[in-house]
Amino acid sequence: MLNRTLIVIVDDDRLYRESMQKLVGLMGYSVEAFPSAADFLASRFLPETTCLIADVHMPGMTGVELHRHLVDAGYAIPTILITAYPDEVVRDQALEDGIVCYLGKPVDDDYLEQCLRSALQPGKPTEDNS
Repeated sequence: MLNRTLIVIVDDDRLYRESMQKLVGLMGYSVEAFPSAADFLASRFLPETTCLIADVHMPGMTGVELHRHLVDAGYAIPTILITAYPDEVVRDQALEDGIVCYLGKPVDDDYLEQCLRSALQPGKPTEDNS
């Protein structure tokens, strides 16, 4: 099954970003990946993005800040945050701010796929696995 949606991955860790890009691509989604929030925001893919997967801890603009920036700019892009350093306070605030899922690294493939489905079908809540 090929989805005509565009999933964007923003993560400053090149190996992790490439691994996530391959994984999400194998799930049947079109995928673009960027090493920073600034690179994504400057890309031609911003208006086409149907779901964003962003690392919480990145230099420049964090995943949380990227989500808030997008909301403030009028982009209602469902967002999944991933982190190697799960933090309940950050998670709770992110979920309050409308993040679809807050996932700890390493990400469980099946759970990521469930989060993507939830992100692309609003109204179906998903718990986090941090």
